Amino acid sequence: MAENSVWDRPRAGRRPKLSREAIVETAIRLADAEGLDAVTIRRIASELGVRPMSLYTHVERKEDLFDLMFDELSGEILVEGELAADWREAITSVARREREFLLNHPWVIELVGRRQPKIGPNGLRHGEQSLAALTGLGVDIATAGKIVTAVDHYMTGYVVREQTQTAQEGALDQPYVQELLASGEFPTLKRAIDAGVAPRESFEEGLKWLLDGIEREFGGDPE
Repeated sequence: MAENSVWDRPRAGRRPKLSREAIVETAIRLADAEGLDAVTIRRIASELGVRPMSLYTHVERKEDLFDLMFDELSGEILVEGELAADWREAITSVARREREFLLNHPWVIELVGRRQPKIGPNGLRHGEQSLAALTGLGVDIATAGKIVTAVDHYMTGYVVREQTQTAQEGALDQPYVQELLASGEFPTLKRAIDAGVAPRESFEEGLKWLLDGIEREFGGDPE
């Protein structure tokens, strides 16, 4: 028999300070402030002023809590109102919201790296909206899925680099790195650094290049 998801299970009766919504809200606040490792049943209970065991009447397992946190935040990705009729504008607006979401909650990438959260209602809404954004391109649904995946991969990879860029830039200032660059072994890299070529491209520019290629393949040459 298939295991019921956390969204299928009945909610426990509410008490002051303690509800599934309050638990999830507290867990998200802790993760945003201190990282994913700060999210423990004991810590959440302490924040809410209740006994740890009382949380299990609302959330059976920590994995369920992560699923609920992920889906709650997935609502932030949804583009409000009607999507633009132009497919490029529509999918760009989705990608921008995804990027903003990951920058606001960087621990989400770590969570997905540990285990893929189960899809909840907001996750389904995001998937629906992402595919609907490509309606104007006129491709079949399988191709639309591949395009959405390609845009997601670009966006996620960019955000990962964005989050680590400061550390990478500081690494170039280390004496042994400067010595290696001066050795002549890395002439192309040294020219780029000397010319001030940023190792991180613009998010919008990179997304435009990706969409240009998609448009050439499926929708004619871009303007």
